[in-house]
Amino acid sequence: MAGWLAPKAAALESRGLTRRLRARPSDEVLIDLAGNDYLGLARDARVVEAAVAAVREWGAGATASRLVTGTTALHAELEGELAAYTGHEAGLVFSSGYLANLGVITALGGPGTLLVSDEHVHASIVDACRLSRARVEIVPHNDVQAVGKALAERKEPQAVVLVESVYSVLGDAAPLEALSAVALENGAVLLADEAHGLGVTGGGRGSIKAAGLAGADHVVVTMTLSKAMASQGGVVLGPAVLREHLVNRARSFIFDTGLNPAACAAALAALRILIEEPARPEAVHTTAARLAEVCGVTPSAGAVVSVPMPGPREAVRAAELCLADGVRVGSFRPPSVPDGISRLRLTAHAGLSAEDLDRACEVITTAIQEVS
Repeated sequence: MAGWLAPKAAALESRGLTRRLRARPSDEVLIDLAGNDYLGLARDARVVEAAVAAVREWGAGATASRLVTGTTALHAELEGELAAYTGHEAGLVFSSGYLANLGVITALGGPGTLLVSDEHVHASIVDACRLSRARVEIVPHNDVQAVGKALAERKEPQAVVLVESVYSVLGDAAPLEALSAVALENGAVLLADEAHGLGVTGGGRGSIKAAGLAGADHVVVTMTLSKAMASQGGVVLGPAVLREHLVNRARSFIFDTGLNPAACAAALAALRILIEEPARPEAVHTTAARLAEVCGVTPSAGAVVSVPMPGPREAVRAAELCLADGVRVGSFRPPSVPDGISRLRLTAHAGLSAEDLDRACEVITTAIQEVS
């Protein structure tokens, strides 16, 4: 195996695209602008204690798939409260956001369905399209006219439009109202991945809710619990009939062990804190706006601030310089960036102090100037 993998590794190295895992210690002292803990709740004592209490009550794992013994009272509470908060009729929790996208798209896809996918969607949606056995048409980013054309000219009786409400790399927003209208006009479903919307946009309730589309029969939402909800897992939200369909047809739900109780309890605690402390999403936007201003880029629709870099090596070097000065930032380069442009990816979070934000801005701008 080493014989045929070595040339592939060398090719990545020569282009500055090699990735390596770096284990972080639990007591690391850094200003974190790379993680996705948008509301600053991952280490909140209330969230941690909820997870610990769930382990004591339910044990460390869900023990089986959701259809066997893996559905606990915590799963039901989380599904109900997430649906109510975001304005949907029902929800179904998966073991990750990745599996939620795989499950719902493959369950809605298949022969007789057209999947119209924005070219910037997350890898989980790309993989779901490949597994769906449906015809897939990829359209230019945020191009509503191209979506309408694909839907109008299709021969398939069903169609699903696949987008992210806030895109994970560039941080820009999808034109949800226009996409919803064109989907409805053409008898299609709009599926929006709100991984970066939950807890951040629409006062925390997400972009679909803010657009007045929550609860619509033709709208489906996926979310992850690993970002603003400070835990792990994913959820599909929409009509109750969709939930029942997924319970019977979504392979990544049926054949996967249920989300562990500790993760359910942590996400529930984070959701309840968000409801009790509604100022947290605004703090995310305030921090993101400051980061965008000092980096000279367009303000983000969510928590992600994307800073273009000259190339992959410069992006990596800038991130290394920031880390050496106590600030962790993301370094995204091909193939992780949809437009092929290497970037620093900064993620704002509500728990950042004014002092830490000032320090981060100084470190980041210095690093960018040094490599540019």
